[in-house]
Amino acid sequence: MKLSYTTKNGRIRFELEGDSQRDLFAEIGKIQEVFEETVCGKCRGENIKFVVRNVDDNLYYELRCTDCGARLSFGAHKKGGGLFPKRKDADGNWLPDGGWVKWNPKTSQNE
Repeated sequence: MKLSYTTKNGRIRFELEGDSQRDLFAEIGKIQEVFEETVCGKCRGENIKFVVRNVDDNLYYELRCTDCGARLSFGAHKKGGGLFPKRKDADGNWLPDGGWVKWNPKTSQNE
C-alpha cells in the first residue's frame, strides 16, 4: 500500500509505503510526532526551523523558534533511530510549554 501524507501546515509532504493499514498508521504517527509541531510553545510564533547541531561528533536535533529563540529538543530511540520530542525532564515530569525551553542568561539555565 502507498500513501501520500502532507503535514497539517502543508510545509512537508511524505510518500509512505506499508503492507497494511496498521503499518501506515504507525508511520503517520511517527511523522506527526516530529514534523507536526507548527507553533513555538513559548511565544506561539509560527517561524520554526529544523536545526541539527554537531557537538564533539554528537548530533543534537531540535526545532528552533526564530521569533523568540526557544527550542524543542529531540531524543533518538535506541532501536530504529527514530526521533521523539523531549517533553519530560530527567525525573519523568512533564515540562511546561510542551517541552520548549529558552536560555535565560540571568539565571544561566533553560527555562
